[in-house]
Amino acid sequence: MNQQHRIIELFVQQFGRPPEWLSAAPGRVNLIGEHVDYCGGLVLPMAIDRSTMIAAAIGTGGQKPGFARISSTAFQDRVDIPLDGSLRPNSKSGAHDWADYVRGVIAGFEARSGRLPAFDALIDSSVPVGGGLSSSAALEVAMATLLAGMTGDPITSVELALLCQRAEHEFAGVPCGIMDQFASTLCQQDHLLLLDCQSLEARQVAFDRKELLVLIVNSNVQHQLGGSEYAQRRKDCERAARLLGVGSLREATAEQVENSRDLLGDIGYRRARHVVTEIARTQAAAEALASSRWHAVGTLMAASHASLRDDYSVSCFELDLLVELAEAQPGVIGSRLTGGGFGGSTVTLVEASKAERAMELIAAGYLQRSGRACSMFTTRPSQGARLLLTKPSCS
Repeated sequence: MNQQHRIIELFVQQFGRPPEWLSAAPGRVNLIGEHVDYCGGLVLPMAIDRSTMIAAAIGTGGQKPGFARISSTAFQDRVDIPLDGSLRPNSKSGAHDWADYVRGVIAGFEARSGRLPAFDALIDSSVPVGGGLSSSAALEVAMATLLAGMTGDPITSVELALLCQRAEHEFAGVPCGIMDQFASTLCQQDHLLLLDCQSLEARQVAFDRKELLVLIVNSNVQHQLGGSEYAQRRKDCERAARLLGVGSLREATAEQVENSRDLLGDIGYRRARHVVTEIARTQAAAEALASSRWHAVGTLMAASHASLRDDYSVSCFELDLLVELAEAQPGVIGSRLTGGGFGGSTVTLVEASKAERAMELIAAGYLQRSGRACSMFTTRPSQGARLLLTKPSCS
């Protein structure tokens, strides 16, 4: 049974009637351009073929008036969220961390559109949680897409992505950049998205070579992006920008960074060097992809991983091991960590004909040397957020 049929069936079982709306938003993997989105840099993500779906229908007498009754299959949990405009950051009761992302999106739509109608909703996701594939953004964007369809709000894709980013900042406490929400919203089938996180200009980069696959390997080491390390990297970059006299590290040059090594100190210098070189690598990778120079892409991916490991200090033994194992396999073009780091996943570009054997050898080597099992799947660039089922808006 596919995910769409499954969620409709589960919704009927739980709420006693079929859904009226069904939204979907994918997770994303970033091919290159890591930890630069919050510095205004360039990123090159794509949507994966794993999505969060939300089925919903207008509420009935079986729920409290003026509430959204929302269940999650992943967490086997349910929350009742008030729809009276009272939602504020940290206004929740109880430990429903997944629901913070939903609360933030609902609050954003209430601020835009006024009172929302009571509704029932069921969330089901195939995006791995904690794997660096943006399960949180997929949840936010799926909820925002649902509410836009439900209310008939003429929100643009850019406005929707920014609303979801604010929800994550204010309600989940994660100072994320804009890449994840933009990727989940704007990515297109068989394309990567070259996104300028300063100007918010986005360009689709064709990736329609069927002989290539993107392999995502989850180290199954969990990480929390709301933790101190992620926030500290952002503070390091902001401090380096102030010392360099620029608004953000996007405006700094490699020459400036090298000439200011003593001023920046060791940590500031390494953080700034990563950002300015990673932005350059991302631009070069987009150009190489456009001209099918795959081995140039692989070289840039390897340099990106080394920079994240050595200058940005966000890798770990397990991620380094997965990259090492991947690079040793025939047919692998390039590999690097993806996402926030400190665990999570790697992204590998591999020839389709050799992907299955590469996966077998990576899995065996990882288990032997780390004592852990990894999980993996291949994907091609997929479609961004969309409504799969809709009825006329209830505005």
